[in-house]
Amino acid sequence: MISSKRTPQSSFDNIKDYPFKANYFSDLNGYEGLRGHYLDEGNPDSEEIFLCLHGEPAWSYLYRKMIPEFVNVGGRVIAPDLFGFGKSDKPIDENVYTFEFHRNYLIELIKRLDLNNITLVCQDWGGLLGLTLPQDMPERFKRLIIMNTGLLVEPVSSPEFLKWHDDIVLPNELNLASFFKKYAPTIDSDEASAYASPYPDASYQAGVKKFPKIVAAPDPQCVKISTRAFQFWKSEWQGESFMAIGMKDKMLGPTVMNFMQSVIKNCPEPLEINNAGHFVQEFGDTVAVAALKHFKLIK
Repeated sequence: MISSKRTPQSSFDNIKDYPFKANYFSDLNGYEGLRGHYLDEGNPDSEEIFLCLHGEPAWSYLYRKMIPEFVNVGGRVIAPDLFGFGKSDKPIDENVYTFEFHRNYLIELIKRLDLNNITLVCQDWGGLLGLTLPQDMPERFKRLIIMNTGLLVEPVSSPEFLKWHDDIVLPNELNLASFFKKYAPTIDSDEASAYASPYPDASYQAGVKKFPKIVAAPDPQCVKISTRAFQFWKSEWQGESFMAIGMKDKMLGPTVMNFMQSVIKNCPEPLEINNAGHFVQEFGDTVAVAALKHFKLIK
């Protein structure tokens, strides 16, 4: 049994612009006893599934501006919280949080909900994990919306990443509201508090603390899976793609994303969001509408 903490429901009272219904499970294959949370919005019978995967140190709140746009075209939106994040349970031991722990959770959730015709919507760790999923279930995925992310095939040691790493790992207790104000300066104080709400104190932050450490020193299985993903996107991907770049992001911005464009088969010219930084979803309504037009789901 994995020892974990559960954020009190009161922490999520009066969250700004997050009117979505919570959905939970506690019996996912391989994760029995851990309660996971996901959003399931829109038409439950829709053949257009948008799977929105958050990154570090965010949660499904990140997609609050994109979800309504996908719902408005008749889509169904699934936005899970990874374990250690959002409304999902938070294992206390950092060693629980491995690349495969998170990746297998997403695979099992897709199987549990029997998701097909998936448009993968991903950024940051949502991409580091999410971009490795279609290679093992290609029949379930048909589109990609990618924002400021990549694949983890070697240790990362760029100055921009090391600053991000230290901002998260070094404090004994990370002030997430201040962190989000720093890296997403367009948000207001209520939104910053909403991002921080799942983590009442340091004892809830093990998952948040671990992600940068994985990027700094990925394990061999992570590298193997991610290397295989490069080959998949370059040669085997048959779906449509849309890319948006937060141009102010010095860590996963234009340089990384222009490289990813060259990797993803038939990826069109990206939408450049000049005022967006790392958290591109803060301009998510603009991105979602542009992507839907590109996919000809709206005019």
